[in-house]
Amino acid sequence: MDIIEMARELGRALQQDERYLKYRIAVQQSEEDEELQGLIGEYNLKRAAMSHLLNSDAEDKSGMTRLDAEIRELYGRIMALPAMISFSEQKSGLDALIGAVTTIITKSAAGEDPDTIDPSACTGDCSSCPGCH
Repeated sequence: MDIIEMARELGRALQQDERYLKYRIAVQQSEEDEELQGLIGEYNLKRAAMSHLLNSDAEDKSGMTRLDAEIRELYGRIMALPAMISFSEQKSGLDALIGAVTTIITKSAAGEDPDTIDPSACTGDCSSCPGCH
């Protein structure tokens, strides 16, 4: 088996992992949640309006302040919905799994022993970190 086929096998195994399956369910539930989708649509429209204001020559500080407050309020409402909470939690779990796999592959490519790599150890790259223990 060549390395590309091994990667495909890993991809198939990932899609059978409980964290992946829970994530896919959370995605489907969030897509079917009408309240969540409506708020996301409203949020996106307000962000587009804010972008338009920022890119225009007019200086409408009160409009930007109002839109900023509305965007923040919508964001808070979105993030408080059960479907979004579940989506965020399940995405974090899947991201942590993918991060661990990536850490093992990256460190192996750098010459470390794949059997002794601790994928939960700090890499120094905070962008790949699922958070402290």
